Amino acid sequence: MYRRVRIAALLLALPGIPAVAWGQLAPSPDAPPVSTAPAQPVDQTPMATFHVNVNLVDVIFTVKNKNGELVPHLTKDDCTIDEDKVPQTLKTFAAESNLPLTLGILLDTSGSQQRVLPLEQQAGGEFLERVLRAKDEAFALNFDVNVDLLQDYTNNAHLLARALDKAEINTAGGNGSGIPGLGGGTVPTVGDPKGTLLYDAIYLASTEKLVQQTGRKAIIILTDGEDEGSNTKIAGAIAAAQRSNVIVYIILIADRAMYWSQGMAYTGYSAAKKIADETGGRVIDVGNNGPKLEAAFEQIEDELRTQYVASYTPSNTKLDGTFRHLAVECGEGMKVQVRKGYYATPPQEASEQ
Repeated sequence: MYRRVRIAALLLALPGIPAVAWGQLAPSPDAPPVSTAPAQPVDQTPMATFHVNVNLVDVIFTVKNKNGELVPHLTKDDCTIDEDKVPQTLKTFAAESNLPLTLGILLDTSGSQQRVLPLEQQAGGEFLERVLRAKDEAFALNFDVNVDLLQDYTNNAHLLARALDKAEINTAGGNGSGIPGLGGGTVPTVGDPKGTLLYDAIYLASTEKLVQQTGRKAIIILTDGEDEGSNTKIAGAIAAAQRSNVIVYIILIADRAMYWSQGMAYTGYSAAKKIADETGGRVIDVGNNGPKLEAAFEQIEDELRTQYVASYTPSNTKLDGTFRHLAVECGEGMKVQVRKGYYATPPQEASEQ
């Protein structure tokens, strides 16, 4: 059985959080080594860096036609990028399907997921088997009244699937209170303490695991979208993902019948959609339907392998930490899926976040 270990170091990430809330998200000795290859000249900066440096912004996006089909063969002349409504001059543009990918799989193990957890574990493991390639890495964590690392960075899909399979619903003992140590799970609860730490999980995955990674980065969350008790607000979770240049996909797998039987309204969709839209991802509602869940993973896999990367030197050269709004257009009738913007953070400050 997976052993949860709480560490005080994570409390520095979110001041004021009681120690009961957190599990281990420490780096692993198996984390990918730092490359010793010579630095590339400025004009050969790899497009997979997806962070703001002194004079270059990289933008990753997907394009679909009016029928919702992915469009894989656009060129530099087909798309434009505006920053704060000011047109930018593209330096590079490429369709990319094989750039290294860093993934985080976040699994909701609160009481509301009791009936659907086996579906999530099976479909998630199968997805990782298909999507991970030689240069890709992934980690897995679960969240309920704690945020716990199930498997640190690895390219081994089998290890990741096994870690997901070991995840268990946190029922905290079984007496129905929803209070850690007293039992009953985490949803629904009334009053404090509560415990489905969705926003905290996004914050920690972004700041503790992904901020220092380069290349394409995405978080895939399997949840009903309901947050209970996070110290982080939804805006803070979104900002953390944006600062780390992370795309967030949310697969809503919700046992709505459980909510109705408890006389509770289900409200997870709107928050999930906001998170996904702001970070350039997507929310896919599958209910508690196994085939729909498998189809959702297939859609995400296709999108991650049918992406464009464009770079430009921003006309606003100030690295003042402000949020810059992005708008990408690729022709009439085309829908572009892209993050809403980025933070123009000085390189040193970005490395300290």
